[in-house]
Amino acid sequence: MLKKFGLIGMIACSIFAFSFPGQSEAHANTHTVQKGESFYKIATKYGVSSKQLQEMNDKETSVIQPGEQLKLPVVPDDYERDLLSRLVEAEAKGESYAGKVAVATVVLNRVESDLFPDSIHGVIHDGIQFSPVLNGTIKQPASAESKRAVKEALAYQGYDNESLFFYNPDKAQSDYLSEKEVTTVIGDHVFLK
Repeated sequence: MLKKFGLIGMIACSIFAFSFPGQSEAHANTHTVQKGESFYKIATKYGVSSKQLQEMNDKETSVIQPGEQLKLPVVPDDYERDLLSRLVEAEAKGESYAGKVAVATVVLNRVESDLFPDSIHGVIHDGIQFSPVLNGTIKQPASAESKRAVKEALAYQGYDNESLFFYNPDKAQSDYLSEKEVTTVIGDHVFLK
């Protein structure tokens, strides 16, 4: 009997110890500067460029102080990179390459925003935000162009106009979005913040 409870306990612990793909954080949103660190050392640690890290934190110089909190770019795992590529494919199929990059950038901006979940998976599966999640088209594979657009959007973090929303006004109307500031229009999509 004791063995049976032990086995059940081990199974229960295993279920809680292993998370589903994309459910865990693929990145940390901030880094606390330690004595002796530089933008270069921190960027190398996280696999991003020091210029991108500096730009994301609105730093005109490379001076940082111990204890300072730095925002970090989103660094997704393979699952989240594929998920984002499939979303871009489904949402921006037929749009220009720039439109695909912009759609991926909206998702990454949402990860960084306090208004949305802190992971790509969380943002994409947040309620009824994206129609491809609802209609199942997100399950279709991404094209090489959509994958390349995601790669560019990841490298572009910190240099964009902070768009958090997009929609096609020919297909959808929204009083909520009509109150937002338009950041750019690319193809059939209007991007807003």
